[in-house]
Amino acid sequence: MDIKAQLTKEHSKENKDLIVEHLLNNPSEIDALMDQFFSSNHIMVQRAAWVVGTLGDKQAELIKPFFPRMVKAIRQTDCIVAVKRNVLRVLQFQNVDESLWGELYDVCIRFLEDNNEPVAVKVFSMSTAYNVVKQVPELKHELMGAIEQIIPEGTAGEKNRGQKILNALSKL
Repeated sequence: MDIKAQLTKEHSKENKDLIVEHLLNNPSEIDALMDQFFSSNHIMVQRAAWVVGTLGDKQAELIKPFFPRMVKAIRQTDCIVAVKRNVLRVLQFQNVDESLWGELYDVCIRFLEDNNEPVAVKVFSMSTAYNVVKQVPELKHELMGAIEQIIPEGTAGEKNRGQKILNALSKL
């Protein structure tokens, strides 16, 4: 399958699922997907991000070699929401390498403090930052403070995830 051509074909759940299934059966073609994910074409990046997020749910080890570049990508100020959302959606369930903890935690805090970030980015940031805090407990109070700032005016999703993370943090 020509991954770029398939991504260009249409932006639909069916097409995304077709690409995911192909890559699960042909993992040697992951580089072709990631070339589009890290490209400068915003439409291709958005479409590839959806595939990356689903691959992360199904078989994260296929994209694990790209975690450092993914963290670098979400740190960029011009990073599109689809990339942030899908990268954090994957990373919230992964044990990332210790070398990425600082960068990942910092970007999650930045997203939590930014009122313009969408709900999904914020809730995935809470979970991802919490995973770092479990390894570096001295960051606990900073994360608690960031979440406590969100909860009073937050959406139902932000409040729910925030309260769960605060409860978990209180047990560390």
